[in-house]
This record gives sequence, C-alpha cells and structure tokens, in this order.
Amino acid sequence: MSDLIDDPKPGQNLPEYTVSEVSGAVKRTLEDQFGRIRVRGEVGRVFTARSGHLYYDVKDDRNVLACTTWKGQVSQLSVVPEEGLEVVVTGRMTSFGGQSKYNLNVDEVTVAGEGALMAMLEKRKKALAAEGLFDPARKKELPYLPDIIGVITSPSGAVIRDILHRLRDRFPRKVLVWPVAVQGANCAPEVARAIAGFNALTPGGSLPRPDLLIVARGGGSIEDLWGFNEEIVARAAAASEIPLISAVGHETDTTLIDFVSDQRAPTPTAAAEIAVPVRLELLGWVSDQKARMSRALAQRLETRGQRLRDMARALPRPDSLLSGPTQRLDLMSDRLPRALTRSVDLRRGRLIEAAASLRPSLLARALAEQRRRYEGSADRLAPGLVRVIDTKQEALARRTDRLSVKPITRDLAAKQERLETLGLRLSSAGHAQIKDWRTRIDALDRLRETLGYKETLKRGYSVVRGDGAVVTTRKAAKAATALEIEFADGRMPVGSAGTRSTAKPKPKPPEQGSLF
Repeated sequence: MSDLIDDPKPGQNLPEYTVSEVSGAVKRTLEDQFGRIRVRGEVGRVFTARSGHLYYDVKDDRNVLACTTWKGQVSQLSVVPEEGLEVVVTGRMTSFGGQSKYNLNVDEVTVAGEGALMAMLEKRKKALAAEGLFDPARKKELPYLPDIIGVITSPSGAVIRDILHRLRDRFPRKVLVWPVAVQGANCAPEVARAIAGFNALTPGGSLPRPDLLIVARGGGSIEDLWGFNEEIVARAAAASEIPLISAVGHETDTTLIDFVSDQRAPTPTAAAEIAVPVRLELLGWVSDQKARMSRALAQRLETRGQRLRDMARALPRPDSLLSGPTQRLDLMSDRLPRALTRSVDLRRGRLIEAAASLRPSLLARALAEQRRRYEGSADRLAPGLVRVIDTKQEALARRTDRLSVKPITRDLAAKQERLETLGLRLSSAGHAQIKDWRTRIDALDRLRETLGYKETLKRGYSVVRGDGAVVTTRKAAKAATALEIEFADGRMPVGSAGTRSTAKPKPKPPEQGSLF
C-alpha cells in the first residue's frame, strides 16, 4: 500500500492504477491491520440469503458495521443473531471490491450481557405462548408406572447416575439413555434430534419405544443452560407424542423447555421421583387395601347374615305353613274314590245309551256305500294309469333317439391319447432327473475321493497306526506294541514299539510329511 501512496517525484505525473489493484491493496491492508477482532454492538437488519449465508449489521449510536457469516459457519454459532440483540461478534475484517464495501466475517457470536439474554428469552416465550405451546390443555398425562424410560442427558455427568440410583431405590425400570451435549453450540440440535429419535422408535420393536422421556441437566449459568432455551428444543418437546419431563438445572433455573414439557421437575433426582412411585410404599398400599377389603367383606357378610337371621325370625314356622294344605289333601283323598266311582258310572250310562241306537243293518249299508265308491274309483284308475304310462314311454322314446355312443367314444379316444402323451412326458422327465442325480452323485463321489485322506497320502504324507488305531502323538506311539505306516502305495509294519530306536530322526525334506 505504501507504493500506492508515495508522492511522485517533483515534476512527474502521478502513477495510474487499475480498480482491481486499488481494491486488492485495500483488502490486504484491512486484513493485515485488523486480523481477528471482537466487536460489541446491537444487531440491526438480519437477512438470510437463499444460499444459506447470513447477512446482518452490528451498530452503535453513530455507525454501522456490515457482518457476514457464511453457510458453513452458521451451524457453529452458539447464538443466532436477532434484531435488537446486544452481542459481541468475533471474526476477521475484509472488503468486497465489487461494491467498494468492507465487512466483518463473523464466526462466533455471544450475547453481550445477561439482560440481553433475558430480553431475547422473553421475546421467544411470548411468541411460543401465542402459538399455544404453553397451553395446559395440550399437556399429556404421565404414565403411572412406565415400563421403559428414555433419558436424554450427558452420559458422563452425575445427572444420569443420580437418576439411575433414584430409580433403583424407588422402582427399578428399564432405562434407555440417549447421549447428548448439554451445553454449547451442539446442545440444542442434539437434544431436538434425541426427542424426535425416541418418538420415531416402534413400540415393541427390537429397540422398544419408551413410555416416558426425561430431559435432564445439572445446574449452571444462564449461558450454560441456553441450549434448552432454543426454539428448536421447545418445538421438539411440544411435538413429542411421548410424555416428557423436563429436569434442567436447579429449582430456581427456568428454561423454555420447562414451559413446553408435560411436567417440570426442579432437579433430575426429582424427575426420577416423579417418573415412578416407591415400590415399597406401593406394596404397603396394596397390603392395606387388601386388609381393608377383607375387613369390609367380612363385615358385609356379618351384616347380611344378621339381617337374614332377623328376617327368618319374622317368618312363620314350617309346621304352621303346611297344616292347612295337609288338611285339604286329606279331605280330597277321602273324596277321590267316591268321585271316581260316580264318574265311571256316568260314562257307562252314556255308552249304553249310544250303543242302543246302533244296528247291524246300518253298518252293512255304510260298508256297501263305501264299497261302491271304491269300485267306481278303481274303474277310473286303470285307464288313467295306462295313459300316464303311454305318455312316459313316448317321452323316453324321444330322448332315446337323441342318445348316441359316438361322442362318448370320441371323448374316450381323446383322453386316451392325452394320457399316453402325459405318460411319455413323465417318463422323459423321470429319465432326465435320474440322469441329473447320477451326474451329481458322480461329482460328489469325485469330490469325496479328492478330499479323502488317500489323496493326501499321494502328496507325500503318511498315516501311522499303533495296534490298529491311528497314532497322532509321540506318547501314543511309545505306548503301542506295534506300529504300522501307511503310504500312498501300501502299508509297512515297523515292529514292536519297545524295540524301536529312541534316536532322534533326521529332519525330513520340506516336501514330505505325515498327517500327524
């Protein structure tokens, strides 16, 4: 840059530069002079381009500094700039010659003070409340005794140990831990992904879906807990179909997830206490209820029994109830024989009166009349039967004319030909299959011969047998009474094991060996 601003020698004209040379010199001067700097101010206009780059202004009461955060840097920001937020930005000064502007390439943004953080938190809280995410009507009821509990927290902190210890003391349950970062830039996206991941599990699958979620973290400053104030975490908790308990920080700490969750616990240990009842207390309560039920049942039975006895005393005695009917039965039994005799006499008189009017001549006339009727019907029946038989014979003759043996013969011939064709095809298929099986058996037999130990003997190995059994160790060889070595071309006895020399044999060439 010093070359550009040197005064020309007296009497000479000023040097000429191109626009790109001037812009490049300015860019190098800015980057060399300032390098990496930190700037404090209030965020002004914020604009996100389609490419994902973030453009915004940082200003004070007199000047404005243009800032740029590239797409790859946005995901690494711990705080996303919002209009009106007082921040401290860190980055490198540079210039853009295309528009003769300078700006600050920001790769780190922090809130300037706790007051600004609280203001931003209140702004987010009002926006989410206006959407109804804090409405008590949308909060789900916690299961009384969940089978599986999903815990979203750091796997190395004291929080998970406290939760597991409290669950073990109160009522042991299965716990699935989803490890996440509980502070820093990765906290919010990892917690949101963990909540969505637990909800995406299939109930009853190889990795079962939890019945209850606990999002937990120990205490800390507002900056440490800021990841749980991010909008992405609050919306993930609101969208969770699994009931969720938030246990972030100590009792005095409050984050956005506490307002969205189905229930807030003051500490992670309290979250475990809310999640499950005390097993011993539950067993005691069941025992008390069982005793109360037994006492109530016994008291009820006693009361009903007493009422039954009281009502029984008010009822008349069985003898008094049966005395009247017994007397009536005795009276009726005395009157019954006389009534039967009188009834029989009355019916006998009626029968005699009816029989007096009957004469043999009347019966003869009735029989003669019936005989004439039957004979007239018989005379008409024979011609009718003859006509019916003639009609049936004519119909049978007409059907017989239409019947022929030729169609049946043709059908039998066609089926016979088809049967012979199928027999030939079946025979050919059987021969082909038998041939294929024979080929496969031959191949397997050749493979068996190849893998057999006799092929190994042909490659220079041998089999040592002692007393008829295969010997694989030196100890077994010494214990045998007689040894026999089998080579590829036959077997050779060695002799008694006790008479063999104990001298160490010379080493064999590498191409020879034995199976042991």
